Amino acid sequence: MSRIDRVLDAARRRYRRLSPAEVPDALRRGAVLVDIRPEAQRLREGGIPGALVIERNVLEWRCDPTSRARLLDAVDDDVEWVIVCSEGYTSSLAAAALLDLGLTRATDVIGGYNALAGAGVLAELAGASSDARPGALVDAGSGRRRWL
Repeated sequence: MSRIDRVLDAARRRYRRLSPAEVPDALRRGAVLVDIRPEAQRLREGGIPGALVIERNVLEWRCDPTSRARLLDAVDDDVEWVIVCSEGYTSSLAAAALLDLGLTRATDVIGGYNALAGAGVLAELAGASSDARPGALVDAGSGRRRWL
């Protein structure tokens, strides 16, 4: 087993990951769905309806309720952050980083965007979204949402 595989395994043992089918229920209970894929990947693969787009390099600053660069959603350590990347690898490491900050309900989606798309969950999320917004881009300087 490679070192990164050991790190990934250790990260995933720290929390319960969500299956794609569990994501809509998580959103209904108030979870914040966060797409950390880089812009080029989002353009190539597609967006995630209702997801907040925060690229990986600023995730901790935006989700930390004690950070001056936090988002309005980062109200306390009990926010349920559901992190999504393309295939569910980077998101696992990102969720573990949020746990390291004390954000007790951080998790990710097994299989990432590809699993959400394959399971038909993206269509369900689009249908459930009252305003049908494809996501939000976070301005790196201000931390404010800008809807796509």
